[in-house]
Amino acid sequence: MTAPVVDVPGLRAALASATPPVVLDVRWSLTGPPGNVAFAAGHVPGAVYVDLDEHLADPPGDRGRHPLPDPGRFAAAMRRAGVALDRPVVVMDGADGAVAARAWWLLRHHGHDDVRVLDGGFAAWLESGSDTATGGPVLPHDDAGPSTGRPFTADVARSPVLDAQAAAALARTGVLLDARAPARYAGEVEPVDRVAGHIPGAVNAPTSVALDAHGRFVGPDVLRARFADLEVRPGVAVGAYCGSGVTAAHTVLVLHSIGIEAALYPGSWSEWIADSTRPVATTAKRG
Repeated sequence: MTAPVVDVPGLRAALASATPPVVLDVRWSLTGPPGNVAFAAGHVPGAVYVDLDEHLADPPGDRGRHPLPDPGRFAAAMRRAGVALDRPVVVMDGADGAVAARAWWLLRHHGHDDVRVLDGGFAAWLESGSDTATGGPVLPHDDAGPSTGRPFTADVARSPVLDAQAAAALARTGVLLDARAPARYAGEVEPVDRVAGHIPGAVNAPTSVALDAHGRFVGPDVLRARFADLEVRPGVAVGAYCGSGVTAAHTVLVLHSIGIEAALYPGSWSEWIADSTRPVATTAKRG
């Protein structure tokens, strides 16, 4: 199993190797500044900017705010970025990996076996004193991909995925983790979606469960202990959702790092509430 996370020294060493990885910068923020602006101001030399809304999701609708992208369109964008099935990929965002995990999940889901997320993201790269480059984020127009290597085609779909019905069932029979902040999970606030609350039976496990005070991933022993407190352990069916299916991939990533394969509910809360007949819970549950 390829470790899903790499630190800054590891990335620097990989970039200096005979087979350097493709570096995808997926910085994005709900409140700004836009990721392309941040990328232009400074990025890892050689990195390619990938936009969450344009390349890693379909347009919002009944399937949620960030539905999974059409596989063919996603694969074409990845080829333009230089991704090939036999070339390593490192994905990074601003800091905590919550957006980078979406690209990690999609690439693995569609057949790439060597994808990692940069621990601490671009913030960690800057803190290390590593070199940066500036300039606009433009993907090449040719989607044929690298002239050598195995083209990335997204012909497979191999990671477990939940729809609304399966998510509701898992909340009753296994563990369904809600990766949003506690106040959103409890229905106390809802700054994005039109209905507050959570899927009945879901357990709150905000992305901060897997991070230290600096936004870096905690060690595997700490992760196992924290998720065991949420009744997540080997042999127990587990899935994850969030507001729009993006940060839930972060939960899938950290569980993968400790040997637990979790299913992703891509539509997440924004799809759940698209059907007014689906129940909504607002009483906080342990987590």
